[in-house]
Amino acid sequence: MCGIVGAIANRDVVPLLVDGLKRLEYRGYDSAGIAVVEGACTRRVRRTGRVAEMEAAAQAEGVHATLGIGHTRWATHGGVTESNAHPHISHGELALVHNGIIENHEQQRARLQALGYVFESQTDTEVVAHLIHHYRAQGGSLLQALQRAVKELHGAYALAVIDKRDPEVMVAARMGCPLLVGLGEDENFVASDVSAIVSATRRVIFLEEGDTAELTRDGVHVFDATDAPIERQVHLSDVSLASLELGPYSHFMQKEIHEQPRAISDTLEGIVAAGGFDPALFGADAKQLLADVDSVQILACGTSYYAGLVARYWIEACAGIPCAVDIASEYRYREVVANPRQLIVTISQSGETLDTMEALKHAKQRGHDKTLSICNVPESAIPRASRLLFLTRAGAEIGVASTKAFTTQLVALFALAGVLGKLRGRIGGEREAALLDELRHLPGSVQHALNLEPQIAAWAERFAPREHALFLGRGLHYPIALEGALKLKEISYIHAEGYPAGELKHGPLALVDEAMPVVVIAPDDALLEKVKSNIQEVRARGGQMFVFTDADSSFGASDAVHVIRTPRHIGELSPIVHAIPVQLLAYHVALARGTDVDKPRNLAKSVTVE
Repeated sequence: MCGIVGAIANRDVVPLLVDGLKRLEYRGYDSAGIAVVEGACTRRVRRTGRVAEMEAAAQAEGVHATLGIGHTRWATHGGVTESNAHPHISHGELALVHNGIIENHEQQRARLQALGYVFESQTDTEVVAHLIHHYRAQGGSLLQALQRAVKELHGAYALAVIDKRDPEVMVAARMGCPLLVGLGEDENFVASDVSAIVSATRRVIFLEEGDTAELTRDGVHVFDATDAPIERQVHLSDVSLASLELGPYSHFMQKEIHEQPRAISDTLEGIVAAGGFDPALFGADAKQLLADVDSVQILACGTSYYAGLVARYWIEACAGIPCAVDIASEYRYREVVANPRQLIVTISQSGETLDTMEALKHAKQRGHDKTLSICNVPESAIPRASRLLFLTRAGAEIGVASTKAFTTQLVALFALAGVLGKLRGRIGGEREAALLDELRHLPGSVQHALNLEPQIAAWAERFAPREHALFLGRGLHYPIALEGALKLKEISYIHAEGYPAGELKHGPLALVDEAMPVVVIAPDDALLEKVKSNIQEVRARGGQMFVFTDADSSFGASDAVHVIRTPRHIGELSPIVHAIPVQLLAYHVALARGTDVDKPRNLAKSVTVE
């Protein structure tokens, strides 16, 4: 969602700030701005729209400085206006950028207004700027003012602050929203995402909950939630500049769809190297922790939630134990029946999804200590809060619509199902070897599905004029129908819904006519004949069918039934292969409609607010 970058250096930091904000564009935003300390002044440039517009304004105004902060905003409090854009400034002295939501901002606003502070925006963020300024005016350092202020804030925040009265210092704080410190030579940085500073440094410190930090050109000092100095580990980020560039592709989504054979192969590497479903894939003490698991609770949001729905079929079939899947934002607000033998699985591409993090906390507060994170970003918040971890190796995912993160999550969840089945004696050596062989062939099957792109692109021309679509699937492939509908909604803005095919006659069939395309995920499995019956229901109402099936199925095409055949049916792993064509369909429909594929309206990549 919102993005932060800040720098203090012996060189002009404005190009660094602008470059960092451009690298944060994928997170989603509606305005951008920078503030710098230049001489005895705090200067600010803000614009609604793209970073490029703000960059042009900064160049026109001749902004140069060695200390500055920048921000991309995704509106929460207040509309998309320049006055609501960050950074916010208090009394022309102190400038601040903020990710997150301050829940007690109304009370703090009233208090500060009574103290004489005048508000220029509708945001919760301006409250924080004035509050820090208030404490700064009482004496002490900028860091001390920040530390006093954050103790009065309720909610989630990542903050970076500069002040013209302290031109050699930048301070930062973190609670609930990601924030890291980058370490350079005679220069240091803050950012909400390592991609914002990777052109300058790969040495980073991930701030913990409640941490504050003081940065100068020469060093960084970190303090914990009690304001005591603390040493945090320095990490060498594996994010490369190459992974953040488009290369020969037109969009990051297209690039990431085509990176899936490699991403899946990389994610499978540990499983193949272990020779099968070794509990150690999930951590050194995984075997002991998983041995007496009697049920699984999966918590996730969006696309990750759909990955969890697929996993429910796998886990119950392989391990013979119940598996529940909850949307994280719903789970955290209901009374949970505690079960100390239940495994809590959280799934998040970024590892910073706020609703998922809070759901994990909710589970732990109720006595659940068997926790596993499936995540694409090492050292992010959710993995650090979990006892076990499976790190997917999808690499940087820039497009807002998740693609390779989804399929690598499915690989990880299949491995979990295999491990639980093996520990419970339901998967023997012969069965394990067969499943491992299927996994080895998976990247090739995905590549074969990618080769269908020209046929799928031709279908997209039929979809582009439509405003509604249905996606149908059964069993393991019902969640893929949900995911296909979500992808189409996200980037083409066509209203689409996914349904179990058997539910068609219980309501959605009323929507079917010649203007309603119906996409069917119909692999050659035990439910194929049932799906064929559902297709007849659509044909009888004049609906146009678009069927993704397997090479060896008996589907026949006609004027009303359009068929694309993916590779041969590969059993339990079929949902991973069938995810590819629905991704490609959404991408090419969006191209045909001329939408912004990588940055769809109103959406953000990393959802760090509730």
